[in-house]
Amino acid sequence: MIPAIRNMKEFDSALKTDYEYLVMLHVHVAQVKAVVARAAQGGKKIILHADLIDGLKSDEYATEFLAQEVRPSGIISTRNNVLMTAKKKGLIAIQRIFLIDTLALENSYIQIEKTKPDFVEVLPGIMPHIIREIAETTRVPVIAGGLIRSRQDVELAFSGGAVAVTSSEKSLW
Repeated sequence: MIPAIRNMKEFDSALKTDYEYLVMLHVHVAQVKAVVARAAQGGKKIILHADLIDGLKSDEYATEFLAQEVRPSGIISTRNNVLMTAKKKGLIAIQRIFLIDTLALENSYIQIEKTKPDFVEVLPGIMPHIIREIAETTRVPVIAGGLIRSRQDVELAFSGGAVAVTSSEKSLW
């Protein structure tokens, strides 16, 4: 399980968990450096969702800034250029894909091949057969996220081959 944090109140709660990694979904650019530093003080590693940092454009220049000045453990993004820059800077690169239909899945395979991320986060993460297909097709470890609301959802994701599950559902943390 990787807690997915939507706000600073949830951040405070997540710091009290035993999880090593935390995903910061929403944060203001003025807070991002302090969030990563505070997490590190608590023995936690932050993965920033680069596309959701308020006040910071999600591009390769912003990723360079994050890598050099903020120093998170990793970056989540839907953008190829952001992920490729994150990899070059030594950060964990997680490609987030939204699967709404077969065309989205096929396009995701093309993007994953270009980006070669460290992990793929599949949303919604409640499709074990698709998680397995993506893991087998791409040979990239899959993280399940999105609509993970119960212990059963978590178990289904793992049964499909997910290596981790992200959820903003605090009862699962």
